[in-house]
Amino acid sequence: MSEPSFDPARRRVLNLAAASFLLSVSRVGFAASAAKIVAVRIWPSSTYTRITLESSESLRYKQFSLANPNRLVIDIEGVQLNGILKDISSQITAADPFIKTARAGQNTPDTVRLVLELKSDVKPQLFTLAPVAEFKNRLVVDLYPTNQQDDPLLSLLEDYNKGKLEQPELKTRPKNSQDIGRPILVMLDPGHGGEDPGAIGPSGTREKDVVLKIGRELKRLIDAEPGMKAYMTRDEDVFIPLGVRVAKARKLNADLFISIHADAFLNPSARGTSVFALSEKGATSTAARYLAKTQNEADLIGGVKLNARDPYLAHTLFDLTQTATITDSLRLGKQVLGKVGSLNRLHRGQVEQAGFAVLKAPDIPSILVETAFISNPDEEKRLIDPDFQGNMAAAIMAGVKGYFKQGAALAVRA
Repeated sequence: MSEPSFDPARRRVLNLAAASFLLSVSRVGFAASAAKIVAVRIWPSSTYTRITLESSESLRYKQFSLANPNRLVIDIEGVQLNGILKDISSQITAADPFIKTARAGQNTPDTVRLVLELKSDVKPQLFTLAPVAEFKNRLVVDLYPTNQQDDPLLSLLEDYNKGKLEQPELKTRPKNSQDIGRPILVMLDPGHGGEDPGAIGPSGTREKDVVLKIGRELKRLIDAEPGMKAYMTRDEDVFIPLGVRVAKARKLNADLFISIHADAFLNPSARGTSVFALSEKGATSTAARYLAKTQNEADLIGGVKLNARDPYLAHTLFDLTQTATITDSLRLGKQVLGKVGSLNRLHRGQVEQAGFAVLKAPDIPSILVETAFISNPDEEKRLIDPDFQGNMAAAIMAGVKGYFKQGAALAVRA
């Protein structure tokens, strides 16, 4: 039997139909595998501005800069323009110190182009983050200033992202606080910030917001006290890596480090205020171990460019200096615990210890205050009460003053 014959015109129609079918199949396959942008968030601050693009799959990108006007262009491959990307311009505020406008468009069939028009020269740093906690894949765009070096935190952030977080020499300490006629410097560390909200209360209260308010009030009280001065690791809604928080305290030669939190626990009935110091051997309770683990994950949630090694491993971490510092931390913690206990019930009647990364300055007495459990509905209500926030700050301040009345040591500064 001979094969059927087709006239040339009919053959061309069949070939076109087959090509159209294959193209549609390839497009379906591409659509099924393409990354989808599910959220865009922008965190402007005087320190740096961060943009995160959250997606269903890891993103591939290219970047370049243009002048007149200054623009940062980011081509995101394997992505289709959607409403979330189109709406990016609505997230740019006039107060953003670095970004003037933002727009997104479909540059090629499989590439979205994001254009950031800038107010000044910036040092852009882009990196991706794997899924963690409730976040999917993220592309992070950090915009650092090129002409502002007033805040020591700026250089610390840059060094951290480059893996060059150098540590100063260990400080020695005189006999007591009366030996040096200078202000006592206290570094206050409101936990979390920016992309990292911290714990979330039953009604949606964010830990990062509450602790920033308490930190600001505590700073006001310290600055009003003769012979004392307070600094903050963050005074904005901005993400600061844990290592940078510690390094800033050491760079400013702080005498104390107080980290402020309002954490959550697995059981919503957990309640009370707690005070923690660093541990040499391990956590003093299951709750302490759990809280340290959640706090130490802040860098994963907030997002840093590299998994920086612990800078204090270069020293013998738990040498005589560290041991003496922990002893002083426990004394400070005991004083603070005694004062906050008159404001709120205590979760435990003693200062607890665990491996909190933010408490690892080898030569600065450091404590972490869990002001209340934001996961407890009753305590969440207290945490958003301005009176409670002010009273908590006053109680911590009273504990600090009590610590120095005992003749606590201060650091010798070069």
